[in-house]
Amino acid sequence: MTKRIFRSISLVAISIFLASGVLFMGVLYSYFSNVQKEQLQMQTKLAAQGVEDEGISYFEGLEVGKGFRITWINQNGIVLYDSARDTSKMENHLEREEIKEALQMGKGESSRYSSTLMERSLYCATELENGTVLRLSLAQHTIFTLVLGMVQPICIIFVIAIILSLFFASRLSKKIVKPLNEINLDQPLKNEGYDEVAPLLRRIDAQQCQIRKQTHELYQKTKEFETVTNGMTEGIVLLDSKQTILSINPAAIRLFETDSSCRGKNILSANRNLDLQSLLAKAEEGKHAEMVLELGNGTYQFDASPVTSDGKVSGMILLMFDVTEKERAEQMRREFTANVSHELKTPLHTISGCAELLSNGIVKEEDVSKFSSQIYTEAQRMIRLIEDIIRLSHLDEGAVDMKREKVDLYALAEKAIDLLGKEAKKAQVQMSLEGEHAIVCGIPHLLQSIVTNLCDNAIKYNKENGFVKISIRNTEECIQLLVSDTGIGIPKEHQERIFERFYRVDKSHSKEIGGTGLGLSIVKHAARLHNATIEVESTENEGTTITVSFLRA
Repeated sequence: MTKRIFRSISLVAISIFLASGVLFMGVLYSYFSNVQKEQLQMQTKLAAQGVEDEGISYFEGLEVGKGFRITWINQNGIVLYDSARDTSKMENHLEREEIKEALQMGKGESSRYSSTLMERSLYCATELENGTVLRLSLAQHTIFTLVLGMVQPICIIFVIAIILSLFFASRLSKKIVKPLNEINLDQPLKNEGYDEVAPLLRRIDAQQCQIRKQTHELYQKTKEFETVTNGMTEGIVLLDSKQTILSINPAAIRLFETDSSCRGKNILSANRNLDLQSLLAKAEEGKHAEMVLELGNGTYQFDASPVTSDGKVSGMILLMFDVTEKERAEQMRREFTANVSHELKTPLHTISGCAELLSNGIVKEEDVSKFSSQIYTEAQRMIRLIEDIIRLSHLDEGAVDMKREKVDLYALAEKAIDLLGKEAKKAQVQMSLEGEHAIVCGIPHLLQSIVTNLCDNAIKYNKENGFVKISIRNTEECIQLLVSDTGIGIPKEHQERIFERFYRVDKSHSKEIGGTGLGLSIVKHAARLHNATIEVESTENEGTTITVSFLRA
């Protein structure tokens, strides 16, 4: 701080000196320039009076001072007399600024700078009564020439000023800093010194109070952290760089089947699992690591994260999550894969068998079309199954790439009736549509799949000469799509599971009608993406009504 004050004072003193010198020289130069200009005007006036009185004889025996020059020019710009040069060798002066101005206005002034001589010439011209012009000029040194001429005294004054500035700056800076160095920070309000420092001392005192308060709050937060971690179902262990346990919550204690006495000991005293040691070794190297381990009757995911300080690993955090349910979900996905494999295996076997018989020529000629038709039917069934699986996977991902727009649900129902008309006629089922136009903001083809799949199921699981009725209701709270049929119905114990993938109430009947077992699953996922609810009302051997309710925005 002393050096900074010293530099600041010295810089200010030197800057003020330089600025004062420049200002003084500028003002002085301006003053003398104005004086010289006034003298030149006066002398021009006197010389003009003499020329008018005496003519050319005025110049005989005239002594011109150093730096002065007199020139007499006629109306055509020809020089009649010049005190410094031979008039016969001089060019025409009619284009000179001061001459033109004098011929026009009676008087003229100008100045010209010579970079070679480092001086400026002042010109003053006046028109005489006979139309000629008398001009006087004066050579004036520039400010740079003036400064160069005063280099020696200026340098001496500058050196003296710098020495004095440095001396007083050094003394003053030490005197300013001394009371600051003697401040008692333990009791800041009891110090005596500058009044300007009092706000700083009060601030230090306030900060010390705040530090004490923060220390208390830190203690409270530590207690809160222990309370929170003690109530966590996930295990958490804090370790230092040598894998010594700094903190461990009850969940981790239960998981490791140890007690609180393990705090302050190496983690090997709590668990000697080799996979866990390799996980912590990666964290020791500054890498985040995770793995799934079987402990007790559950499956747990262990996450180890390094804690760095100044670029070095100073500790580790070990988190343990119970992923038993996640593993069960993974098991369900594996079952789904098995179901898909099973669903694909049957048509593939049929296609393979028919193709083998046809390739070996065993099939009679009149049966070839029958076998070809069966191959085509099974291939179409596989294509439908794969398309439904792809559609479901897309819906599981949230269908974020699909754009929403306003869709008329009544128009979608009309389109579904047109698409399924042939199937309904083949199954001897009549379809009808009632209600009114209703606008839903959603993904058009997903809304269409909801209507089409519900109607398709209503046709497939209907009775001969049955009915399928589609209703669109527009209420204040929601817009409802109702699909009712007079089919075989759904037993009550199966109604909650019909939206599961590959779930069939009557597997034999489902195989006959060629269903993939994914239609209602697609309906469920599509409805969920539109925040819609699904209700099922069904009576066995009487019919089923499925209601999809779309909430208004």
